[in-house]
Amino acid sequence: MLDPRRLRLLRDVAVTGTIAGAAARAGCTAAAASQQLSALERDVGTPLLERLARSVRLTEAGRVLAEHADPVLASLAEAERAVRTVAGLRGGTVRVAAFATAGTSFAIPALTAFRRRCPGVELHFAELESDQSLPLVRAGEIDLAVTHDYAPLSRPDLRGLTQRPLYREPMLLAVPKKSLSPGNPQPVSLTDFAGRDWVAALTSTGFQAATEMACRAAGFEPRISVRVHSYQMVLAMVAAGFGVSLVPQLAAVPQRGLAYLPISHPQGLARQIHATTRTGDRSPAVQHLLRCIAEALGKRAGP
Repeated sequence: MLDPRRLRLLRDVAVTGTIAGAAARAGCTAAAASQQLSALERDVGTPLLERLARSVRLTEAGRVLAEHADPVLASLAEAERAVRTVAGLRGGTVRVAAFATAGTSFAIPALTAFRRRCPGVELHFAELESDQSLPLVRAGEIDLAVTHDYAPLSRPDLRGLTQRPLYREPMLLAVPKKSLSPGNPQPVSLTDFAGRDWVAALTSTGFQAATEMACRAAGFEPRISVRVHSYQMVLAMVAAGFGVSLVPQLAAVPQRGLAYLPISHPQGLARQIHATTRTGDRSPAVQHLLRCIAEALGKRAGP
């Protein structure tokens, strides 16, 4: 690999006609410049200069290399400017993913703040569940993913990844409002609903697995009468009276005919939300986006 400082010296010899002139441009002594040019000749394995009594002349190899010096040095200077632009959050790209309820509650406000503060950084976003986004972060296709896991379940494969805890989200019990007694909702035990029908997700992992594990820990097997894909459908079916369901707090949006009850003995049942990045990734854009996410969560929590 050619040393750009030595290449610049050769270019300046071609421009000034002397080693002394090249040394003056580089801000070093003629002796030091001569040593660097000799080292460049060793690097390429051929003479680049004909050293005469009072001057030097470029060999054919030296002339060819000097002609290539300007575009090479210009490209390096452009690369340095590009890096400084990215480091200064005036350019570059950051690719982000988040699951739906995190997106609507705090990720979108965080992305909006990031885009306002760093308009030169290109922002890409994808709505992805954690099992989809984790391998993409590891592969370098996503820079930051907002992910989650459920407390009773085993952790996912995090090799090569770093997770920063953002929010520990409690689970609530969604019930038809008409089934409640008048008054403020009180904490309930899951065993009080052992005989009720349950609405659940189609998948056997994540939210659904946590629900079934919580019910079994409470001493019963949930009687699941409805299985659907989305929280929106879960809540619609509960509101229509088809059963009850555990839902994460972020998914517990107000809806007509629906009530959310805190659980008196949650037994560790919660959803932990993380910001997941590649271990060792110190991208200034990623670090700034993490701060935007923390701010958005702080505003959501309120005073």
